Amino acid sequence: MQKKTKVIPAALNNHSQELIGRYILGFDQEFPQLAGCFPWDVPALLDAAIVRKISILNEEYILKDTTAIHRSAVIEKGAVLKGPLIIGPHCFIAAHAYIRGGVFLSERVSIGPGVEVKSSFIGANTGIAHFNFVGDSLIGSHVNLEAGAIIANFRNDRQDKTLHFSWSGQQHQSRYHKFGALVGDFTCIGANAVLSPGTILPAGTNIPRLALVDQQG
Repeated sequence: MQKKTKVIPAALNNHSQELIGRYILGFDQEFPQLAGCFPWDVPALLDAAIVRKISILNEEYILKDTTAIHRSAVIEKGAVLKGPLIIGPHCFIAAHAYIRGGVFLSERVSIGPGVEVKSSFIGANTGIAHFNFVGDSLIGSHVNLEAGAIIANFRNDRQDKTLHFSWSGQQHQSRYHKFGALVGDFTCIGANAVLSPGTILPAGTNIPRLALVDQQG
């Protein structure tokens, strides 16, 4: 079995007002009330934000409790969908996908068979191939996760679960122990790669197959 290679992308540029919108251009428009939040705080806030957004959606969506599915979306038999959840125009959800815990899918998102998505924002035209896990994450538009790529959301490999970040030129730590990744637009994540909890990838990052990304040290 090939040994995973540890990959640490180039350091992020420090800006006095670094915002999620620098990484995911459509995020501010979809959730303006969350635009100024630290990215690692957003997954815990998505439930309430999605419920509020559902309350103003129009008749193009099929509404049931805390779930809204656009009428143009294709949902295959056997997919499990748990709200709060918004599935946008022309999305595709394959059989045996499992989506739960506060998830927003923008337009033309493709979720393959055996994929689990939890408490995450997924941008437009992003494809998550099959047999992937994406937990507590913010994923940009035109992102591709090849088969088996994993975005882990919890440090079960060490006793101290605290996640640390460099953001806006300052050091921060999350009050939440669960956070996967902030993945910028047009990023490619190769097959069977693993993003460790607390990963931040600028737009256009290319993660090779079988790579391990761990920015927490």
